[in-house]
Amino acid sequence: MTAPSLRHRDYTVAWICALPLEMAAAKIMLDETHNPLPQPPTHYNTYTLGSMSGKNVVITCLPYGVYGTTSATSVVTQMRQTFCSIRFGLMVGIGGGVPNKTVDIRLGDVVVCVPNATSGGVIQYDFGKACVEGSFQRKGSLNKLRQILLTALSQMGCDSMLPSTQIGRIGSEYLQSNRTMKGPFARPANDWLFHSTYDHQSSSEDCSSCDKSQLVQRASRADEGPHIHYGLIASGNQVMKDARTRDAIAKELDVLGINHSIV
Repeated sequence: MTAPSLRHRDYTVAWICALPLEMAAAKIMLDETHNPLPQPPTHYNTYTLGSMSGKNVVITCLPYGVYGTTSATSVVTQMRQTFCSIRFGLMVGIGGGVPNKTVDIRLGDVVVCVPNATSGGVIQYDFGKACVEGSFQRKGSLNKLRQILLTALSQMGCDSMLPSTQIGRIGSEYLQSNRTMKGPFARPANDWLFHSTYDHQSSSEDCSSCDKSQLVQRASRADEGPHIHYGLIASGNQVMKDARTRDAIAKELDVLGINHSIV
């Protein structure tokens, strides 16, 4: 559904994606799509405009293949100059979960960053200064969320426990109504978690050729839908590929997920 053009100042929510796949998912969630608006010739962002639950939303994606917090900062800076009424910015997309003994994070689950006593919710794990004897003092942490967002998180936590608003059901309904999108967004057939000490020998994305004797033994879940977890998220300028480094960062910072573009 397409609505008439609005003005730049009518948009108050920014939705930033790192990958085209993430942006496609974001566009599906719009209740209606708006006509594009002009922007300065020196700005290089591309936008999808629309509304969701009565809020006017600006969706944009990082440049193809250019990821990390530096790229995200540039995109957000230009966006705020074009859409000066933006109040809230959301970074929504694919991240790396960090399973541990107390939090059972599985492939397809959702991790929402929330603050604690010492952090605003997102910690930049690779920003800081090198100290004596090879130690590293981290300096980067985003500001705490506004109270209105914290209140919304409380409501979200409540809704996720109710059958009528479970995220798995909502996602399934969207896939049923958009069958052409079912392939790219369907849950993977296998959820394999390997020991962090195992170096993968296969370059395939699904690990079908990796040594299955190195799998972590986990009990089956009673339900197949995604679970929502709330905690800290680590962010950096590089894609995390090493499980040992991932686990070391998670242990030190007590994070549930790692992303490479949160600003």
